Parts: sequence; C-alpha cells; structure tokens
Amino acid sequence: MENAPARRLAPSLLSADFARLGEACELARLGGADWLHVDVMDGDFVPNLTIGPPVVESLSKATTLPLDCHLMVYRPEQLVPLFAKAGAANITVHAESTVHLDRLLNQIREAGCTCGVAINPATPVEAIRPVLGIVDLALVMSVNPGFGGQKLIPYCLDKVKALRDLRPDLDVQIDGGVKLANLDAVLAAGATNIVAGSAIFGAADVVAETRAFKARM
Repeated sequence: MENAPARRLAPSLLSADFARLGEACELARLGGADWLHVDVMDGDFVPNLTIGPPVVESLSKATTLPLDCHLMVYRPEQLVPLFAKAGAANITVHAESTVHLDRLLNQIREAGCTCGVAINPATPVEAIRPVLGIVDLALVMSVNPGFGGQKLIPYCLDKVKALRDLRPDLDVQIDGGVKLANLDAVLAAGATNIVAGSAIFGAADVVAETRAFKARM
C-alpha cells in the first residue's frame, strides 16, 4: 500500500463495561491502542442509544489516547460543537445523516478536529467520492450499525479496496466484525484504521488481546 498512512488500532468502547470505562481506556492503552473509538448513537439514525458529550468529556480526562467520535445520529451538525468541546480528536459523520455533507465536514475542521466520513454497508463509495479530498478518514461500516458483536459483511471489503484505489494516502477505517481471524483479509483489502470492539473488550485479557491485534498490524 504505497503512500498509505500508518496503521492504527481503535478499540471500540461500545463493547466495554460502561460502569468501568476509565479502566477500559487504560487497558487499551497498556495494550498499545492508538485511538479509542466512541460510538455515539441516537436511537433514531440507528436502533440504539449510547453516550453523549458529558461522557466524552470524562473520558478525555481519564486517558491520553485520542478519542475518535463516530456520530451515528441525525442532525449531526447540532452535536459537532458539543463533542469537539468535550475533547474529541476526530469526529466522523455519516453521509446518510445529512443533506449538507460538505458544510458539515468543514464545520468539524473549524471546530478543531480532524474529520471523517462514514458509509453504511448498502451505501456505495460513489456517494462520498466528491468529499474524499477534504476528509482525513473514510469509515466503511462492515456491519449494519447499532449493535456490537455482529459478523463482518464480506462485500464491504470491496469498498475498502475501492477507497484505497481512489485515494492511496487516505486513512481508511473499518468498523464491524473485525477479529484476529479476519484481520489479515481486512488489512490486505487496504484498511489502515481498525476498529475492534467485542473482539478486544470481550476477551478475558484485554491487554493481551490488544497486543495481539497490534502485533498482526
């Protein structure tokens, strides 16, 4: 993958024990994680409710790892300033969630964060081609978002490959069903930013599992 960015591991706190999020952050850090992935769900865009800016603010005080906030919400433009102020390092929004994607991505930059654009499994790469030149990251959802612990949808790897071909220097993130058993295929497709939730936080030894992922990357 010539010109591809360095690979990053971003354990997803969605699969951690919400009563012990600070401890989960520290275990991921000890294992060598690069980012912490924070899934923000509104119960409308996706069928689940998770966490908001106050929790992100608390997390930002509990860890030195960058917080990668993935907004699975309608009207994300209303929340971007709140998450940026709370301590998000990167904010990723869904192409399907807004009719003013270019404006929204620039709003994220103006708030002081790096910006990402996400697409659901059934959304084609063509939907985000016009904005690939202005984002830091493109996220391919490899499960239908809303819940952790799902199986990776194989055709989503084709979208990872397509994004890598369209912009070789792009940080291509994949989220959903990634585990050690399919990590080699995910990396071979061109993913550089790996989100893993249940595979890491569902392990008996979170530190060891995080290190195992990093060793394979």
